[in-house]
Amino acid sequence: MESIKTKKIVTFGEVMMRLSPPANATYSQATSLDFLFGGGEANVAISLAYFGIQAAHVTQFPDTNLGRAATQFLRHHWIDTSHVFYGDGDMGLYFLEKGAVHRPSEIIYQRAHSSFSKMDAGVIDWEKILQGASWFHWTGITPAVSQGAADGCAAAIKAANKLGIIVSGDIHSRSSLWKYGKTQKEIMPRLIEGCDIVIASKYDVDKNCDLKVNEKDDHEFREAASRLMNQFPRIKKVVDKDRVSLSASHNRIKGKLWDGKSIVESQEYDITHIVDRIGTGDAFAAGLIYGLMNLNDDSEALNFATAACALKHSIEGDANLGSADRVMNLMRGDTSGRIQR
Repeated sequence: MESIKTKKIVTFGEVMMRLSPPANATYSQATSLDFLFGGGEANVAISLAYFGIQAAHVTQFPDTNLGRAATQFLRHHWIDTSHVFYGDGDMGLYFLEKGAVHRPSEIIYQRAHSSFSKMDAGVIDWEKILQGASWFHWTGITPAVSQGAADGCAAAIKAANKLGIIVSGDIHSRSSLWKYGKTQKEIMPRLIEGCDIVIASKYDVDKNCDLKVNEKDDHEFREAASRLMNQFPRIKKVVDKDRVSLSASHNRIKGKLWDGKSIVESQEYDITHIVDRIGTGDAFAAGLIYGLMNLNDDSEALNFATAACALKHSIEGDANLGSADRVMNLMRGDTSGRIQR
């Protein structure tokens, strides 16, 4: 079996600066803002790096000291930044007011003129970047940013398919981002058709592919996943998680996977004191990738993914910084939180 240390993932997407009032203060209360960096695909790469997988992220930052600081942030978390580009434009920003109890979190984006949105897909030599990689991961946020980002994502998937590299896509997107003259349904299907693993809800399938599913059907995820796999035969697994939000501080989560024949479900986690919910979906994706790479079967992989997602709720920042051993302990039932000496 291939060693974990020889496995490599490549991710592609925008990294933004996150600015937030300390603790759970509101915007109107804040006299200072904490900042760090994060982005969906980079969060996946960082999490996998903490699990011991080689991880490289491809992106573009402004050619400024702020852009270099963002690069240094990725390096600090063991990410290969040799394929980070620099160009015109601003640093993408998002402001986060973290909710608590019955007050929801609020996010405000400022990314319309980001350097990443101005990226020229033609400068990326994907076949060179992907040499030696085991996996390529993208999300539906990236092709929503600009035509250049969508073209870069398409080129990466095409190169990965040619090289026999597994491709996973978390196809959740946001309608508010599609402002460059194309719609999700014009762009997303050609990207999804190159995926081996898709993370998607019934809603995501409808939104991106117009595969209508009866909302009253008790088996709507299975039906949506089946229709997706029928339209795109390359897809081997469709995965999603159920979240019940009892409050901003108390959620329940459970994973589910359709392999074309049957549904696999994970154990459920009751998360009662959420520290930071941002990036929990990315932690789930990273856990799934690690599990499918290294564990025995789909059930173990899904349980690892769900445990990784649960653990991320306890970690400040965008990315899951827990080790694979820590996730494994939670997956095996150790929820005590006892001090380890």
